[in-house]
Amino acid sequence: MSLPGPFTEDFKSTPYWWEAAEPTPVQAPDLPTNIDVAVVGGGYTGLSCALELARQGVKVAVVEAERIGFQASSRNGGMVTGGLKLAQGAMSSQLGQDRAAAILKEAIGTLDFIEMLIEREGIACHFRRTGRFTCAYSRRDYDALAARTDQIAELTGGAAYMLPPSRQREEIGSDHYRGGMVVKASGALHPSLYLRGLATAAARAGATLIDGTRATGFERQANGWRIKTERGDITARDVMVGTNGYTGPATPWLRRRVVPVASFIIATEELPADLTKRLVPNGRMLADTRRVLSYFRLSPDGKRVLWGGRVGTSAMEARKSALRLRAMMCRVWPELADARLTHSWNGNVAFTFDYLPHLGVHNGMHYAMGCQGNGVAMQTWLGYQAALMIAGGKNAPSAFSGLPFPTKPLYNGAPWFLPAVLAWYKLRDSIDRLSS
Repeated sequence: MSLPGPFTEDFKSTPYWWEAAEPTPVQAPDLPTNIDVAVVGGGYTGLSCALELARQGVKVAVVEAERIGFQASSRNGGMVTGGLKLAQGAMSSQLGQDRAAAILKEAIGTLDFIEMLIEREGIACHFRRTGRFTCAYSRRDYDALAARTDQIAELTGGAAYMLPPSRQREEIGSDHYRGGMVVKASGALHPSLYLRGLATAAARAGATLIDGTRATGFERQANGWRIKTERGDITARDVMVGTNGYTGPATPWLRRRVVPVASFIIATEELPADLTKRLVPNGRMLADTRRVLSYFRLSPDGKRVLWGGRVGTSAMEARKSALRLRAMMCRVWPELADARLTHSWNGNVAFTFDYLPHLGVHNGMHYAMGCQGNGVAMQTWLGYQAALMIAGGKNAPSAFSGLPFPTKPLYNGAPWFLPAVLAWYKLRDSIDRLSS
């Protein structure tokens, strides 16, 4: 039976995740006049940094322009990939074999790290190791995945194997793709519940959370920093910036080194259990290999499809982006043509020009950012590592620390080139598909 239109009557342009854990305003305290560390950005990075600093007895405050966790940390797909994306890249020629190996090893370990943190802090966020199925969009993509399978299995210490097109229905109820790769070392969580739990843990450890307070400038002083905000000034010995895809003009050096890219997600209404079981038989996280990728999964209760992708380069009206995502979803799963949509939303991810996350210090200012849309575990880890650097312990330095952080001539943080890049990527995806 055909349903009346693609949207439910109570359709919302806010994240589905917020139904369980919408970011709420904190009771903003008076601005601290003198603290050890000011952390700018109240997402996974900043909260993880603040949590570890507070655990070490450091007087730390998180300063967030919106509500704590209002941006990408409560808007993402909740896929916990560890370092799989890095494991699929080629860094040896760029960084040298030893540095590349150290980065891969550290990146893979972020999955264990976030699982440990969730258990230690008692965060109820539906975390589980689901595994991941990467859907090959073309035969060329299938061969490229197959060439990396043994490396990924060795790095992760878990099973990784290929499924040809004749067997892909073991993982996805569709014939749209050309087979794909199963990797067991991957997981899922409810991103907004995780965000809330991380914020609660940081506050419980002694960190001060300050929302609704935009940092507008930074002034280096003899013994620290003066952070200018819309509510007044804060003085701190150290500053750590974890603004990622929302890095603004207050930090121009960092803004020139991250490219904010909009990512869009929709949620369907609740679906019959036999249908969702057929669509995603093993409940894994799913993504395809297109340059203009789609990523998709079931909701933690297994009742809805959540479908994400890059259907534009900047924020757009929620129904418009929803229709574009729905068209992509229905090409893969035609049986969802009558499924109505309850939510549509977007958030920014941060790409870097070398496609690597970055952790370091510039002119005395600490930073951690740039996870190319795979930041649930990585940004949590980088925030933790930034805290260790600031606290000055004897821990071994992170392999991500101090990497050259490139930019491009004439780039000032406004990604004017993205529409052309998106069009070019779509063309290349089409060519690959036709040739397979």
